[in-house]
Amino acid sequence: MKALPEAFMERMHNTLGAEYGDFIRSYEEPPKRGLRVNILKTDPGEFAAICPWRLEKTGILPEGFTVLGAENVGRHPYHVAGLFYMQEPSAMSAVAACPADESGLKLLDMCAAPGGKTGGAAARMKGRGVIVANEIVPKRARLLAQNVERLGIPNAAVICERPDNIARALPEFFDVVTVDAPCSGEGMFRKDDTAILEWSPEHVASCAERQKLILESAAACVKKGGCIVYSTCTFSHEENEGVMEDFISKHGDYSIELTERLYPHTSPGEGHFVCRLRRSDSASAPAAYPSVKPCADRKQLALTDDFAASALKGGLPDGVLFVKNDTVRLIPHDMPEAVLSLHPVSVGVELGVLKKGRLEPSHSFFMAETGAAFLRSLEFAPDDPLLAAFLAGNTVPCPEAFRGWSAVCVRAGDRAYPIGFGKAVDGVMKNHLPKGLYVN
Repeated sequence: MKALPEAFMERMHNTLGAEYGDFIRSYEEPPKRGLRVNILKTDPGEFAAICPWRLEKTGILPEGFTVLGAENVGRHPYHVAGLFYMQEPSAMSAVAACPADESGLKLLDMCAAPGGKTGGAAARMKGRGVIVANEIVPKRARLLAQNVERLGIPNAAVICERPDNIARALPEFFDVVTVDAPCSGEGMFRKDDTAILEWSPEHVASCAERQKLILESAAACVKKGGCIVYSTCTFSHEENEGVMEDFISKHGDYSIELTERLYPHTSPGEGHFVCRLRRSDSASAPAAYPSVKPCADRKQLALTDDFAASALKGGLPDGVLFVKNDTVRLIPHDMPEAVLSLHPVSVGVELGVLKKGRLEPSHSFFMAETGAAFLRSLEFAPDDPLLAAFLAGNTVPCPEAFRGWSAVCVRAGDRAYPIGFGKAVDGVMKNHLPKGLYVN
C-alpha cells in the first residue's frame, strides 16, 4: 500500500470511524478510469453500442461510465471526434449537481481547466445559453480551449482572468457559477504520488483560505435566485464543510441546497466533495449587460456568405458574426460584451480567417455542434487505414465529384462525426487538420 501521511490517516480515522478500514484498503486497488459520453453529440446508448471498450455505469451521472481495457484513448477517432471525455468518475458528481436546464442558462465555470465540468455542463445545456469558462494559468487556458473545441461546444467563451476581475466585470450576471476549487488533492493520493509529497496540514489550511477568496468572487457573479456549485477532490472538513460554513456565515442570502461526499471505498473513482449553494430570490430585476454586437463590414459579410454557399446546406447557423484581425467568429446572441475585456482565448465558434479574397475555414467550425449541414462529407470507418492516414496529416482520395471545403468524418453506427476538414481537388482531399492535432 502507498505510504500515506500519518496526520492524514489519523484525521481520516477520526472522520470515518468504522469505515476507516475499508477506506484504507481501497488504496491497495488500482484507480478506476472514467469516461463521460458527450451528449452534445451522441447519447449513452448509441455510444455504448459502438464503444470498443468495456463500460460500466457509475451511477453518478447517466452519461458517466467507468471504462476497462482502454488503451491509447486519445488516439482513437471517437475521442478525436469529441464523442467522449475521459473524466475521473467521482468528479462527475459536480456535473450532476449543476441544473440541467436547456432553456438558456448563463453559466460561469470559475476554475475550468482542463474542461471536464465545462464540457459536462455544456452538453446538458444542448448548445443553448452562454458558458464562460475561466482558467487563470495561460497554458492551461489554451488546453481548456482545445477541449472546448474538440467537444464541439458552440456557446462558450474561454477566458484567462483573475476571479476578482470577472466579478467586477460581470456582477450578478450568471444563473450558475461552478467552482471546482484548487485543493490539497487528497482524492488524488491513489494515483498521484506528487499529491502525497506536497500534502501537509499547513497546505490544507492554505488551500481553504484561497477557496474562501475564490468563493467571494463567485458569489458576486451570481444573480438572485441563482446558485454556486462548489467542489473539491479532497476529504478535509476544513476545505469542504468548513469553507461552506464560513461562506454561509458571511452571506445570509445563501443556503445549502445539496451536499455530497464520495470516497474511493463507497463509489467509483478517487473521491469528491460537492455542495450546491442557492441564493435567495428577489423581486428586483436581474442585472443587464450589453451583448457582443455584430462586427463585420459588407465585404467581410459577402465573403462569409460565399463560404457558406460553397460548403453548407442551408447557410450559417444563427449567431452574431464578429470579425477581428480577419478572424471570423460566430458568437451566441447572449454572450456578454464584457468577456472581450477578460483576456479571451476563444469566444463562440471560429468560422475561419479572411485571406486572399476568401474565407478559409477553421477546424473549430467543423467540430462545433452547431446544426450546420455540410454539402460534402468524406466518411471513414474508425479502423479504416485512410482515416489513420488523414489523422496523421496526409492527403487521402475522395470522390472526383467533390470540389471545395469538405468535412472529414468517422462513422459511428448509423451516424458520422467530423474529425477535421480538407479541400477536395481532382479526387484528392487536401488535409487541413491543424498540425498540433496530428495523431501519429
